[in-house]
Amino acid sequence: MIPLRRNIKEMAGYVPGYQPADAAAYIKLNTNENPYPPSPRVLEAIMAEAGEGLRRYPDAASRAPLEAAARLYDFPPDWIVMANGSDELLNNLIRAFAAEGEEIAYVHPSYSYYATLAEIQGARVRTFGLTARLELDDFPARYEGKLFFLTNPNAPLGFCFPREFIEELAGRVTGMLVIDEAYADFAEEHSLDLVRRHENVVVTRTFSKSYSLAGMRLGLAIARPEVIAALNKIRDHYNLDRLAQVAAAAALRDQDYFRGCVENIRATREWFSNALRELGYEVIPSQANFVFASSPDRNGERVYQGLFDRNILVRYFTDPLLAHGVRITIGTREEMEKTVEALRDIR
Repeated sequence: MIPLRRNIKEMAGYVPGYQPADAAAYIKLNTNENPYPPSPRVLEAIMAEAGEGLRRYPDAASRAPLEAAARLYDFPPDWIVMANGSDELLNNLIRAFAAEGEEIAYVHPSYSYYATLAEIQGARVRTFGLTARLELDDFPARYEGKLFFLTNPNAPLGFCFPREFIEELAGRVTGMLVIDEAYADFAEEHSLDLVRRHENVVVTRTFSKSYSLAGMRLGLAIARPEVIAALNKIRDHYNLDRLAQVAAAAALRDQDYFRGCVENIRATREWFSNALRELGYEVIPSQANFVFASSPDRNGERVYQGLFDRNILVRYFTDPLLAHGVRITIGTREEMEKTVEALRDIR
Protein backbone atom coordinates (compact mmCIF):
# COMPACT_ATOMS: atom_id res chain seq x y z
CA MET A 1 0.00 0.00 0.00
CA ILE A 2 1.26 3.49 -0.85
CA PRO A 3 1.97 5.23 2.51
CA LEU A 4 0.24 8.54 1.92
CA ARG A 5 -0.44 10.76 4.91
CA ARG A 6 -4.04 10.20 5.94
CA ASN A 7 -5.09 13.84 5.63
CA ILE A 8 -3.73 13.98 2.06
CA LYS A 9 -5.48 10.75 1.14
CA GLU A 10 -8.83 11.91 2.54
CA MET A 11 -8.85 15.56 1.49
CA ALA A 12 -10.59 16.94 -1.58
CA GLY A 13 -8.32 19.03 -3.80
CA TYR A 14 -9.05 22.62 -4.72
CA VAL A 15 -10.93 22.99 -8.02
CA PRO A 16 -9.86 26.12 -9.95
CA GLY A 17 -12.06 27.93 -12.43
CA TYR A 18 -12.67 26.28 -15.79
CA GLN A 19 -9.94 26.98 -18.35
CA PRO A 20 -11.23 25.92 -21.80
CA ALA A 21 -8.76 24.56 -24.32
CA ASP A 22 -10.28 26.88 -26.96
CA ALA A 23 -10.46 30.05 -24.85
CA ALA A 24 -10.76 32.25 -27.94
CA ALA A 25 -14.19 30.73 -28.62
CA TYR A 26 -15.58 32.20 -25.39
CA ILE A 27 -16.10 35.49 -23.65
CA LYS A 28 -14.15 34.40 -20.60
CA LEU A 29 -15.47 36.05 -17.44
CA ASN A 30 -15.00 33.22 -14.93
CA THR A 31 -11.52 33.55 -13.40
CA ASN A 32 -11.09 37.29 -12.82
CA GLU A 33 -8.35 37.73 -15.39
CA ASN A 34 -7.62 41.21 -16.68
CA PRO A 35 -9.12 41.83 -20.14
CA TYR A 36 -6.21 44.05 -21.16
CA PRO A 37 -2.69 42.91 -22.08
CA PRO A 38 0.28 43.56 -19.77
CA SER A 39 2.22 46.78 -20.09
CA PRO A 40 4.28 46.97 -23.30
CA ARG A 41 7.29 47.45 -21.01
CA VAL A 42 6.65 44.00 -19.55
CA LEU A 43 6.70 42.39 -22.97
CA GLU A 44 9.88 44.28 -23.87
CA ALA A 45 11.58 43.16 -20.64
CA ILE A 46 10.63 39.52 -21.22
CA MET A 47 11.92 39.56 -24.79
CA ALA A 48 15.18 41.16 -23.69
CA GLU A 49 15.69 38.50 -21.00
CA ALA A 50 14.71 35.52 -23.15
CA GLY A 51 18.16 34.79 -24.46
CA GLU A 52 21.44 33.27 -23.47
CA GLY A 53 20.95 34.18 -19.82
CA LEU A 54 18.20 31.58 -19.40
CA ARG A 55 20.85 28.90 -18.94
CA ARG A 56 21.75 30.51 -15.61
CA TYR A 57 19.77 30.40 -12.37
CA PRO A 58 17.77 33.53 -11.54
CA ASP A 59 18.59 35.92 -8.71
CA ALA A 60 17.48 34.01 -5.60
CA ALA A 61 16.57 37.24 -3.80
CA SER A 62 14.49 38.63 -6.72
CA ARG A 63 16.18 41.98 -6.10
CA ALA A 64 14.90 43.86 -9.16
CA PRO A 65 11.16 43.41 -8.47
CA LEU A 66 11.78 43.64 -4.73
CA GLU A 67 13.40 47.06 -5.09
CA ALA A 68 10.67 48.22 -7.50
CA ALA A 69 8.02 47.19 -4.97
CA ALA A 70 9.89 48.89 -2.13
CA ARG A 71 9.94 52.18 -4.06
CA LEU A 72 6.30 51.94 -5.11
CA TYR A 73 4.88 51.02 -1.70
CA ASP A 74 7.41 53.01 0.36
CA PHE A 75 8.60 50.12 2.52
CA PRO A 76 12.18 48.98 3.17
CA PRO A 77 13.12 45.95 1.04
CA ASP A 78 13.39 43.70 4.11
CA TRP A 79 9.65 44.24 4.73
CA ILE A 80 8.77 42.60 1.36
CA VAL A 81 9.02 39.10 -0.10
CA MET A 82 8.36 38.20 -3.73
CA ALA A 83 6.52 34.97 -4.49
CA ASN A 84 5.39 32.55 -7.16
CA GLY A 85 1.84 33.84 -6.99
CA SER A 86 0.14 34.93 -3.77
CA ASP A 87 -0.90 31.30 -3.27
CA GLU A 88 2.73 30.49 -2.42
CA LEU A 89 2.57 33.14 0.29
CA LEU A 90 -0.68 31.81 1.75
CA ASN A 91 0.80 28.32 1.83
CA ASN A 92 4.05 29.44 3.46
CA LEU A 93 2.26 31.55 6.06
CA ILE A 94 0.38 28.46 7.21
CA ARG A 95 3.59 26.43 7.18
CA ALA A 96 5.38 29.11 9.21
CA PHE A 97 2.74 29.77 11.86
CA ALA A 98 0.37 26.79 12.19
CA ALA A 99 1.71 23.42 13.29
CA GLU A 100 -0.28 20.22 12.80
CA GLY A 101 -3.44 20.39 14.87
CA GLU A 102 -3.31 24.15 15.39
CA GLU A 103 -6.09 26.40 14.15
CA ILE A 104 -6.39 28.84 11.29
CA ALA A 105 -9.59 30.69 10.35
CA TYR A 106 -11.14 32.63 7.51
CA VAL A 107 -14.43 34.18 6.44
CA HIS A 108 -16.97 31.98 4.70
CA PRO A 109 -17.67 32.68 1.91
CA SER A 110 -14.26 33.81 0.73
CA TYR A 111 -11.24 32.12 -0.86
CA SER A 112 -11.78 28.40 -0.23
CA TYR A 113 -8.14 27.55 -1.01
CA TYR A 114 -7.24 28.55 2.57
CA ALA A 115 -8.93 25.35 3.74
CA THR A 116 -7.06 23.21 1.23
CA LEU A 117 -3.71 24.64 2.32
CA ALA A 118 -4.59 24.08 5.97
CA GLU A 119 -5.53 20.46 5.29
CA ILE A 120 -2.18 19.86 3.60
CA GLN A 121 -0.42 21.15 6.72
CA GLY A 122 -2.75 19.21 9.02
CA ALA A 123 -4.02 22.40 10.65
CA ARG A 124 -7.57 22.75 11.92
CA VAL A 125 -9.95 25.13 10.14
CA ARG A 126 -12.55 27.44 11.65
CA THR A 127 -14.82 29.70 9.63
CA PHE A 128 -16.79 32.82 10.50
CA GLY A 129 -19.90 33.71 8.53
CA LEU A 130 -21.36 37.00 7.37
CA THR A 131 -24.49 38.75 8.50
CA ALA A 132 -27.10 40.09 6.09
CA ARG A 133 -25.24 43.42 6.34
CA LEU A 134 -21.98 41.75 5.23
CA GLU A 135 -20.38 42.04 8.65
CA LEU A 136 -18.49 39.29 10.49
CA ASP A 137 -20.88 37.11 12.46
CA ASP A 138 -20.03 36.01 16.03
CA PHE A 139 -16.36 36.94 15.83
CA PRO A 140 -14.91 36.76 19.37
CA ALA A 141 -13.49 39.66 21.32
CA ARG A 142 -10.16 37.80 21.11
CA TYR A 143 -9.44 35.22 18.43
CA GLU A 144 -6.75 32.82 19.67
CA GLY A 145 -5.97 30.94 16.44
CA LYS A 146 -2.60 31.11 14.73
CA LEU A 147 -3.79 32.85 11.54
CA PHE A 148 -6.90 34.67 10.45
CA PHE A 149 -7.27 35.25 6.71
CA LEU A 150 -9.35 38.24 5.65
CA THR A 151 -9.96 38.52 1.90
CA ASN A 152 -10.47 42.22 1.25
CA PRO A 153 -12.12 42.98 -1.11
CA ASN A 154 -14.02 39.81 -0.47
CA ALA A 155 -14.06 37.15 -3.15
CA PRO A 156 -16.48 36.06 -4.48
CA LEU A 157 -18.83 38.80 -3.23
CA GLY A 158 -16.71 41.86 -4.05
CA PHE A 159 -17.47 44.08 -1.05
CA CYS A 160 -14.84 45.66 1.24
CA PHE A 161 -14.72 45.57 5.01
CA PRO A 162 -14.41 49.11 6.41
CA ARG A 163 -10.86 50.28 7.05
CA GLU A 164 -11.65 51.10 10.69
CA PHE A 165 -12.99 47.59 11.30
CA ILE A 166 -9.84 45.96 9.92
CA GLU A 167 -7.68 48.03 12.27
CA GLU A 168 -9.89 46.99 15.18
CA LEU A 169 -9.61 43.37 14.03
CA ALA A 170 -5.82 43.53 14.17
CA GLY A 171 -6.10 44.14 17.91
CA ARG A 172 -8.54 41.25 18.41
CA VAL A 173 -6.42 38.61 16.65
CA THR A 174 -3.70 37.21 18.91
CA GLY A 175 -1.98 35.41 16.03
CA MET A 176 -1.35 36.80 12.55
CA LEU A 177 -3.95 38.75 10.61
CA VAL A 178 -3.37 38.05 6.92
CA ILE A 179 -5.13 40.60 4.72
CA ASP A 180 -5.41 39.03 1.29
CA GLU A 181 -5.58 42.06 -1.02
CA ALA A 182 -5.68 40.23 -4.35
CA TYR A 183 -8.25 42.77 -5.61
CA ALA A 184 -7.24 45.87 -3.63
CA ASP A 185 -5.98 47.78 -6.66
CA PHE A 186 -9.60 48.06 -7.84
CA ALA A 187 -10.82 49.32 -4.45
CA GLU A 188 -11.03 52.74 -2.85
CA GLU A 189 -8.96 51.74 0.21
CA HIS A 190 -6.19 49.35 1.20
CA SER A 191 -4.50 48.24 4.42
CA LEU A 192 -0.78 48.57 3.73
CA ASP A 193 -0.27 51.19 6.43
CA LEU A 194 -1.59 48.75 9.06
CA VAL A 195 1.59 46.72 8.60
CA ARG A 196 3.55 49.63 10.11
CA ARG A 197 1.20 49.98 13.07
CA HIS A 198 0.55 46.32 13.95
CA GLU A 199 3.29 43.71 14.18
CA ASN A 200 0.82 40.87 13.53
CA VAL A 201 -0.47 42.18 10.15
CA VAL A 202 0.59 40.71 6.81
CA VAL A 203 -0.72 42.04 3.49
CA THR A 204 -0.53 39.84 0.40
CA ARG A 205 -0.89 41.04 -3.19
CA THR A 206 -0.99 39.38 -6.61
CA PHE A 207 0.03 40.49 -10.10
CA SER A 208 -2.63 38.26 -11.69
CA LYS A 209 -5.51 40.74 -11.63
CA SER A 210 -4.57 44.40 -11.92
CA TYR A 211 -1.22 43.83 -13.66
CA SER A 212 -2.53 41.34 -16.25
CA LEU A 213 0.09 38.73 -15.32
CA ALA A 214 -1.96 35.70 -14.27
CA GLY A 215 0.13 33.61 -16.65
CA MET A 216 3.40 34.55 -14.89
CA ARG A 217 2.40 33.53 -11.33
CA LEU A 218 3.62 36.53 -9.33
CA GLY A 219 2.79 37.82 -5.88
CA LEU A 220 4.26 39.64 -2.91
CA ALA A 221 3.75 40.08 0.81
CA ILE A 222 4.48 43.04 3.05
CA ALA A 223 5.06 42.41 6.76
CA ARG A 224 7.50 43.06 9.59
CA PRO A 225 11.09 42.02 8.78
CA GLU A 226 11.03 39.04 11.17
CA VAL A 227 7.97 37.66 9.35
CA ILE A 228 9.57 38.24 5.95
CA ALA A 229 12.76 36.53 7.15
CA ALA A 230 10.73 33.47 8.14
CA LEU A 231 8.98 33.37 4.77
CA ASN A 232 12.34 33.63 3.03
CA LYS A 233 13.58 30.62 5.00
CA ILE A 234 10.85 28.31 3.73
CA ARG A 235 10.20 29.49 0.18
CA ASP A 236 11.81 27.74 -2.77
CA HIS A 237 15.25 29.31 -3.10
CA TYR A 238 14.71 30.11 -6.82
CA ASN A 239 10.97 30.70 -6.56
CA LEU A 240 10.83 33.32 -9.35
CA ASP A 241 12.38 32.56 -12.71
CA ARG A 242 14.24 35.17 -14.75
CA LEU A 243 11.27 36.06 -16.95
CA ALA A 244 8.95 36.47 -13.98
CA GLN A 245 11.41 38.76 -12.22
CA VAL A 246 11.86 41.16 -15.13
CA ALA A 247 8.11 41.09 -15.82
CA ALA A 248 7.29 42.00 -12.22
CA ALA A 249 9.82 44.82 -12.10
CA ALA A 250 8.64 46.30 -15.40
CA ALA A 251 4.98 46.08 -14.40
CA LEU A 252 5.57 47.86 -11.10
CA ARG A 253 7.53 50.63 -12.79
CA ASP A 254 4.87 51.37 -15.41
CA GLN A 255 2.25 52.90 -13.14
CA ASP A 256 0.73 55.05 -15.88
CA TYR A 257 -0.29 51.98 -17.87
CA PHE A 258 -1.44 50.22 -14.68
CA ARG A 259 -3.68 53.11 -13.63
CA GLY A 260 -5.24 53.34 -17.08
CA CYS A 261 -6.24 49.66 -17.05
CA VAL A 262 -7.61 49.87 -13.52
CA GLU A 263 -9.70 52.95 -14.29
CA ASN A 264 -11.13 51.31 -17.41
CA ILE A 265 -12.18 48.28 -15.39
CA ARG A 266 -13.70 50.40 -12.63
CA ALA A 267 -15.72 52.40 -15.15
CA THR A 268 -16.93 49.26 -16.91
CA ARG A 269 -17.79 47.69 -13.54
CA GLU A 270 -20.03 50.64 -12.69
CA TRP A 271 -21.74 50.56 -16.09
CA PHE A 272 -22.26 46.80 -15.98
CA SER A 273 -23.60 46.85 -12.40
CA ASN A 274 -26.20 49.45 -13.39
CA ALA A 275 -27.15 47.47 -16.49
CA LEU A 276 -27.69 44.34 -14.38
CA ARG A 277 -29.91 46.23 -11.95
CA GLU A 278 -32.00 47.47 -14.86
CA LEU A 279 -32.59 43.80 -15.73
CA GLY A 280 -33.84 43.15 -12.21
CA TYR A 281 -30.65 41.59 -10.87
CA GLU A 282 -29.47 42.15 -7.32
CA VAL A 283 -25.84 43.26 -7.44
CA ILE A 284 -23.56 43.55 -4.41
CA PRO A 285 -21.60 46.83 -4.71
CA SER A 286 -18.16 45.68 -5.80
CA GLN A 287 -14.66 46.99 -5.10
CA ALA A 288 -13.03 44.26 -7.20
CA ASN A 289 -12.74 43.40 -10.90
CA PHE A 290 -15.92 41.31 -10.78
CA VAL A 291 -19.48 41.49 -9.53
CA PHE A 292 -21.63 38.95 -7.74
CA ALA A 293 -25.17 39.14 -9.10
CA SER A 294 -28.44 37.29 -8.47
CA SER A 295 -31.27 37.03 -10.97
CA PRO A 296 -34.86 37.72 -9.83
CA ASP A 297 -35.53 33.96 -9.50
CA ARG A 298 -32.26 33.53 -7.52
CA ASN A 299 -31.20 30.58 -9.65
CA GLY A 300 -27.49 30.98 -10.30
CA GLU A 301 -27.15 27.66 -12.08
CA ARG A 302 -29.79 28.63 -14.65
CA VAL A 303 -28.00 31.90 -15.41
CA TYR A 304 -24.62 30.16 -15.60
CA GLN A 305 -25.93 27.53 -18.01
CA GLY A 306 -27.75 30.07 -20.15
CA LEU A 307 -24.56 32.07 -20.56
CA PHE A 308 -22.45 28.95 -21.12
CA ASP A 309 -24.78 27.93 -23.94
CA ARG A 310 -24.00 31.30 -25.53
CA ASN A 311 -20.22 30.84 -25.10
CA ILE A 312 -19.94 33.20 -22.15
CA LEU A 313 -18.13 31.78 -19.12
CA VAL A 314 -18.95 33.02 -15.61
CA ARG A 315 -18.41 31.38 -12.20
CA TYR A 316 -21.17 29.43 -10.49
CA PHE A 317 -20.68 28.06 -6.96
CA THR A 318 -22.68 25.11 -5.64
CA ASP A 319 -22.17 26.30 -2.05
CA PRO A 320 -25.71 26.94 -0.69
CA LEU A 321 -24.61 30.41 0.44
CA LEU A 322 -23.69 31.32 -3.14
CA ALA A 323 -25.84 29.18 -5.42
CA HIS A 324 -28.41 31.96 -5.85
CA GLY A 325 -26.00 34.02 -7.94
CA VAL A 326 -23.01 34.06 -10.26
CA ARG A 327 -19.68 35.83 -10.15
CA ILE A 328 -18.94 37.73 -13.35
CA THR A 329 -15.48 39.08 -14.16
CA ILE A 330 -15.36 42.57 -15.65
CA GLY A 331 -14.06 42.31 -19.20
CA THR A 332 -13.91 44.96 -21.90
CA ARG A 333 -16.90 47.22 -22.45
CA GLU A 334 -17.71 45.28 -25.63
CA GLU A 335 -17.62 41.95 -23.78
CA MET A 336 -19.88 43.26 -21.04
CA GLU A 337 -22.36 44.68 -23.56
CA LYS A 338 -22.59 41.24 -25.18
CA THR A 339 -23.08 39.69 -21.74
CA VAL A 340 -25.95 42.07 -20.95
CA GLU A 341 -27.60 41.18 -24.26
CA ALA A 342 -27.26 37.49 -23.44
CA LEU A 343 -28.73 37.99 -19.97
CA ARG A 344 -31.62 39.93 -21.46
CA ASP A 345 -32.21 37.00 -23.79
CA ILE A 346 -32.22 34.29 -21.10
CA ARG A 347 -34.10 36.08 -18.37
